[in-house]
Amino acid sequence: MTPCHTGTDGRTLPNVVRMRKRAADGGPERLVALADGVFAIAITLLVLDLGMEPGLSDEQYHEALRELLPNLGAYAISLVVLAGFWRDHRMLFHSVRQVDSQVITLTLLGLGLAALVPFPTVLVSEYARESISVVVYSAVVAALGAVHLALLLLISRRPWLRNEEEPRGDVTISALDMGFTVAVFAVTIPLALVIGSAAMWWWLVLIPVKVWLGKRAEEAR
Repeated sequence: MTPCHTGTDGRTLPNVVRMRKRAADGGPERLVALADGVFAIAITLLVLDLGMEPGLSDEQYHEALRELLPNLGAYAISLVVLAGFWRDHRMLFHSVRQVDSQVITLTLLGLGLAALVPFPTVLVSEYARESISVVVYSAVVAALGAVHLALLLLISRRPWLRNEEEPRGDVTISALDMGFTVAVFAVTIPLALVIGSAAMWWWLVLIPVKVWLGKRAEEAR
């Protein structure tokens, strides 16, 4: 709120309430391009853990293939996770025309977590029986989801950063989608400490919920 001041005619002018805006730091193009590159590299790094030694006998080949199955499963899970977060990131920025320092900071934090996903993926594929592997994986994914949720709320509350107003229904559904993802992986942490790697089956609850929220999002449009 600006203070009262005196006009040229000596009369006191009324207070004027203005929305306080943060200084914009340019358009989102470079930030979006950086995000695309980081997600692409993170997905590529997932493949580096897949491989078989050459020159194996038939028996060794089949044994190595069986040992590779957990790696393939972990790769598939992390591919779906990273692809989903990449899609969410593109959705977050599709109507953004300006970014500020807080948007940049949250985006960089999220990209750092996305780049970290290949590490817990190796833990889950190689040491799935260790509950700490599931805990680390779940913590990284939950943190990444929390950052994206914070970005969504930040952008939705700063209309001066967007080209147009976002439909309230879309924001609510997107927030529910991200929030539920965070909740599921966060709950996995104490669950893994109790029942071990079997806690990963809890992630399947995301499938029907995301299908339902996807239908709601289509109806909202």
